[in-house]
Amino acid sequence: MHRKVVPHIVSEQRIELLPASTTVRDAARNMAERHIGAVLVGTEGRLEGIFTERDALTRVVAKGLDPDSTRLEQVMTPNPDTVGPEDIAFNVLERMRASGYRHLPVLHDGAVVGIVSIRDLYAAVKRELEEDLQQREAFIFDTGYGTG
Repeated sequence: MHRKVVPHIVSEQRIELLPASTTVRDAARNMAERHIGAVLVGTEGRLEGIFTERDALTRVVAKGLDPDSTRLEQVMTPNPDTVGPEDIAFNVLERMRASGYRHLPVLHDGAVVGIVSIRDLYAAVKRELEEDLQQREAFIFDTGYGTG
């Protein structure tokens, strides 16, 4: 079975879009409270950007910007790459690896339905590979193949 982004990985996420005017400090607090590494930026279900832990480090801290006065619109990645709900987990994982992403927004007909992390995808692909291996072993050993 090929696991899809929705519902196998993203199923019951509480989607929260932060306005682009949100300060970096408030976004960081939001991320810390929710134990997440990225927040989506936008309004009314429409994605404008993504702000990640890496953005906080490289675009704010390393540049000496004040997190209390810096707005997400200044340091987010605008119009980020996205995936769709029908995308296959393995393919998305490979795309993220090749592009160096850790998080990707999930859109359906232009509306945000979730966010997927490389950790989520890795776990899903690992489960899929384990299940495939179990099915192959069951087929080999339950059919009498190799017995003689």
